Amino acid sequence: MANADIKFDFTQQRVLITGGTSGMGEATAVAFVEAGADVVISGRNQARATRIIEKLQNAEGDISFIAADLGSSDQCENLVRQTCEQLGGLDIVVNSAGVIYHATAEQTTDEQWLDTMNVNLNATFYICRAAIPRMKPDGGTIINIASDAALSGSYHLTAYCASKGAVLQMSRAMAKDYARDNIRIVPICPGDVDTPMLRGEFRDRGLDLETGLRESAEGVPLNRVCSAEEVAHMVLYAASNSARFITGYPLVLDGGNRA
Repeated sequence: MANADIKFDFTQQRVLITGGTSGMGEATAVAFVEAGADVVISGRNQARATRIIEKLQNAEGDISFIAADLGSSDQCENLVRQTCEQLGGLDIVVNSAGVIYHATAEQTTDEQWLDTMNVNLNATFYICRAAIPRMKPDGGTIINIASDAALSGSYHLTAYCASKGAVLQMSRAMAKDYARDNIRIVPICPGDVDTPMLRGEFRDRGLDLETGLRESAEGVPLNRVCSAEEVAHMVLYAASNSARFITGYPLVLDGGNRA
């Protein structure tokens, strides 16, 4: 990969990543730990977490897992509290957990709508609300994974577009509210990313992997989908001192699709 040699140093930085056991969250966790950070990943799959932790046992930083149901405000608060107790504080949060349903408004069930909002929007808000007061003494960075679907409409993604658009606007508002506290809040908007979630969408639509990736790349000037590792590199950049004057404005990884 062309940018695989990019190096960041996050030694002694304390990081919480939701959705950290798969896809973009996993890739981001790996990148932070390899850059020396101490990381807590959260999710609901202990087996996947164990696999990731074993893979990184000889890395520069440390990694551990805390299970949490992010649909619960109490569990989000407890997750942030436990992370701070375990790491001795909190410097960086990455809200990466997400779900998606391919459905028009007529096809979207109440359960799908509520699940999308709970995971994509509410959990992001709950985690931010819990993290911000703990970051105020020393500052920090919150990275919210939104989507290019927050920037324009997409076919058959009514609930997803609504949730990610809300994440983007929420991030902008919070960035203004907490800039004077030296807390940066940066929304990142990837296009299609080759993750287990995207591959699951292909299966749901009856597409094999090659066909799904080809269709997803149609119209993208760079003629491919983004990799999870490329999203991770953007997250680390956004959390680094190189991006210390960036807050509130979306960073877009869409291969030129909206150029």
